[in-house]
Amino acid sequence: MRRTASLILLALAVFFAALSPLLRWYAFPRLAKIPANQYETMVLEAKGATLLDYGTMKAKKVPKVTIVQTLKGDVEAARTIEKTAGRDVVVWDGLSYVQGPDGKMVSKVPERYIFDAHSQEPVHATGEMVDGDPVRRDGIEFKWPFLTQKRDYEYFDAQTRTTNPIHYKGTQDFRGLKVYYFEQTVPWTKVKMPRTMPVKGITPESIAKTGTTRWYTTVRRFWVEPVTGAPVYGEEIHQEELRGGTLLGGRAKVTAFAGDVKMREDYTEHTVALVKHNRTIVLLLTSYLPWGFLILGILLLGLSLYLEARGRGPSDPAPSRTAAPEPVSA
Repeated sequence: MRRTASLILLALAVFFAALSPLLRWYAFPRLAKIPANQYETMVLEAKGATLLDYGTMKAKKVPKVTIVQTLKGDVEAARTIEKTAGRDVVVWDGLSYVQGPDGKMVSKVPERYIFDAHSQEPVHATGEMVDGDPVRRDGIEFKWPFLTQKRDYEYFDAQTRTTNPIHYKGTQDFRGLKVYYFEQTVPWTKVKMPRTMPVKGITPESIAKTGTTRWYTTVRRFWVEPVTGAPVYGEEIHQEELRGGTLLGGRAKVTAFAGDVKMREDYTEHTVALVKHNRTIVLLLTSYLPWGFLILGILLLGLSLYLEARGRGPSDPAPSRTAAPEPVSA
C-alpha cells in the first residue's frame, strides 16, 4: 500500500510542478484580456478654468469645465479585424465631450482605438481614427499593459496625432495601492480645430480662412496600478490658444481653454475599487497559483520519497555462521 501511495503522490507532484509554468506562461496571456464588449465612462473636471467665449472672442474665468470620456467596445468590428490580425483584438469607440459651466457643449472629439486584447499594443486596421482623421497609432493610449514595468513607454496624444515618451517617475502609494507614476509633457504644438465647434455656423474651414490657428500644450500625469496596467488616477495641466488671423481682432493670441483637469472623486473611488478586484484575478494567474502549485509539487514529492523509504524498511541482518565443533581427543 505504501508503494502505491508513493507512486500516486509522485504523479501528483509532477502534475502540479508542470502546471505551475503553464499557468504563468501559457494560460495567463490567453486568459488576461480586455473584454471586447467593455463600456466605460469617466468624468473629469477643471475647476476655476479659463474658457473662451466664442460670442465675444474673449477668455474668461469659469467655475468649472467638465470632460466626459466614454469608451465603448465594438464587438462585431473586433471579430472582423481578428480574422486577418490573427489575434484577439479590442475596438474602442471613444468620445471626449467637453462642456462649460452652463452645460453647453464646448467640443466633442470621437476616436476609434484598435489594440491587442492582452498586450494593449495598437493593431492597425481600417477605421483607426481621431475626429474623423485616419491615424496610425504607435504606443499605448488609455491603458498600460498587464505587469507594467518601471520604465518609459510610448504614449499616443490624440490632439497632436503623435506619439511621445511618457516617463516613469517613481513608485507611490495611492489609497492603499502601490502605483507607478508617469508623466508626459507635450510642448506647444499647432493642432487641428475640432470638426464640431460650439457655435453654429462656425467650422474649421471658416476659421482657417481667417488665418487663425489653434495651439495646444499639456502636462499629462497618470498613477498606474502595475499588475493590471490600469490608471487609478489621471490629471492634465491643459492649455489651448488661438493665435493670429483676423478672427482675433488684431490680438496675437487668446486662451481657448486652460485648466487643471482631474478625475472626479466618485469616479476615482469606483476606479480604485474595480482595480483592486481585477488585481487579485491577475495575481492568481501570475503569482498565487503558479507559486502555490510549485510549492505543493515539492511537498508532494517529499512525501512520496518519505513513503517509499518507509515501505522498504530496514535491511535484514545476515545469518551468523555456527562454528564447527572441534574433535574431542581421547
